[in-house]
Amino acid sequence: MLEEKERSFLINGAIRSSIDSHQKLLELVPFIERIADKCLKAIQSGGTIFLFGNGGSASDAQHIAAEFIGRFSKNRRSLPALALTVNTSNLTAIANDYGYEYVFSRQLEGLLRKNDLVVGISTSGASKNVLEGIILAKSRGCFTIGLSGGSGGKLKDLADICLIAPASTPARIQEIHILVGHIISEVVESGIV
Repeated sequence: MLEEKERSFLINGAIRSSIDSHQKLLELVPFIERIADKCLKAIQSGGTIFLFGNGGSASDAQHIAAEFIGRFSKNRRSLPALALTVNTSNLTAIANDYGYEYVFSRQLEGLLRKNDLVVGISTSGASKNVLEGIILAKSRGCFTIGLSGGSGGKLKDLADICLIAPASTPARIQEIHILVGHIISEVVESGIV
């Protein structure tokens, strides 16, 4: 059990680390603007936004998809978005029959259309199944976005745009990813008539 002083030090350190990462995010505003613009154009051209990741990144994919499908802050039409992590039958069948590295690419193979946009989320940028999903999407001519952290991993070179969260720990990276997801949702919602 942590003593009060140790606990306070831990909490203060986490808050300071989070604030530092968020301040560094200001340098990435052009990337965020470009991502939001690509998402808005995909929707305006009749495309769907597909999102995926593992663990906390799977939750982030679902959260961002829900902001598009439901609403972010204003009543408007539902916007086409789908997190590829929500269908357990798909996930388990593909993992069993083909391997876990193909759980996203196999779904995209059957779902992607001309104007769709794909968002792969990986805190390390090295998740094999996320990379395979991006590779498949690019082979179909779809625009790809990566959300990563640390050095960006292989995702930074694969995705058409890769926003690398200015943080090194998964917790701080995921905080940045969901903030970016919220910002993109707000910008896209503001651009929808």
